[in-house]
Amino acid sequence: MGLFLLFGLFFAGLIAGVPVAFALGFATVVVFLYEGLPLFVAFQRIVSGISVFSLLAIPFFIFAGELMLQGGIAVRLVRLASAAVGSIRGGLGVVNVASSMLFGGISGSAVADTSALGSILIPVMKEKGYDADYAVNVTVTSSIAGVVIPPSHNMILYAVAAGGVSVSSLFLAGIVPGIIMCLFLGVAAYLVAVRRGYPAEAFPGWSFLARSFVYAFPGLFTAVIIVGGVLSGIMTVTESGAFGAIYAIVVTALVYRELDWERFKTAVLTSVKTTSLVMILVATAMAFAYLLTLYRVPDMLANGITSISDNPLVILLLINIVLLVLGMVMDMAALILICTPIFLPLAREIGMDPVQFGIIIMMNLGLGLCTPPVGACLFVGCVVGGVRIDQAVRTIWPFYLAIIAALLLVTYIPSISMYLPNLTK
Repeated sequence: MGLFLLFGLFFAGLIAGVPVAFALGFATVVVFLYEGLPLFVAFQRIVSGISVFSLLAIPFFIFAGELMLQGGIAVRLVRLASAAVGSIRGGLGVVNVASSMLFGGISGSAVADTSALGSILIPVMKEKGYDADYAVNVTVTSSIAGVVIPPSHNMILYAVAAGGVSVSSLFLAGIVPGIIMCLFLGVAAYLVAVRRGYPAEAFPGWSFLARSFVYAFPGLFTAVIIVGGVLSGIMTVTESGAFGAIYAIVVTALVYRELDWERFKTAVLTSVKTTSLVMILVATAMAFAYLLTLYRVPDMLANGITSISDNPLVILLLINIVLLVLGMVMDMAALILICTPIFLPLAREIGMDPVQFGIIIMMNLGLGLCTPPVGACLFVGCVVGGVRIDQAVRTIWPFYLAIIAALLLVTYIPSISMYLPNLTK
């Protein structure tokens, strides 16, 4: 009855439009009272959930991403990608994917990627004769690069929920899968462009490409500082995030000279709001996860899946299906914190490394950001592109297939995600 009450109140809150964090918190408190458990235990779980040093990196990553969004880095990355791959048939679609890979590897946020690059590329694509739904679909699905390619604050959430998985190993593990996923999306963008008869852009010349790289390099170096500092062992994740934010201020204010006071205030306010939402979500999700463990939900779910099949390949397929369905109806950060304690023990039981499982979760739930009914990136992309959600979803399936194909490769070929982390062991 307590478990039914926990999930019933939580989903009732979601249906009623209550924010995820408050729905989690309300359901948790009610069940604590129902079971007669001391409320100070719930308070302890909430406080301990956010009293983790590595979580300090999240506001720095978010702030660095907002500074780059406001300070002109995205525009220069788009120019570089356009010079490099714009001459391919349907070039602006491929440019969109390449820009997302570059910007996502700096900002670490899929929603920021959709907002920044979408506002730049979608109007240009529409002017060049590309259909609005195509422009939105490419922008939305390629934004998942910000979740998979490091740095990603969602990886930090997973590391906390998984009980101390190495963040640097997760960063390394996300590089190859993120590149493969973007390559698949690029192929899908090209094939759809050929089918629809979209034009190719003229190659601007090697000198223009070189100049574009030089102009974009200071912004690209932000990723080197953040990711390189962690992987080299010189800095912790939190320190690299702080240095990345400082460097972003220097580049956007002094080198590119586009970060004025008003844009700086916008970046600060947006970062504070986003960080507050993430931290409240972490706190309430940790208390919610405590009750899931108390009710032995991970064991029940593991027994349910293994009762269907004891074949590891089938078990992994079932886990992927469950995560994909959940990603369609719930927020990504909340699902990371709730699903990791449930599915990670099962993944370990069949021999999967927690680092590989973390990348699988990132890709699954990243796809959820692009699917109705609650896909944040899909909403942002449709608003920027002026397209109805149902219109975009009708033609987005080639890009979904590209992401799912990359996901299956990462799931069933461990070396794709584990090769780079294993080199450091």
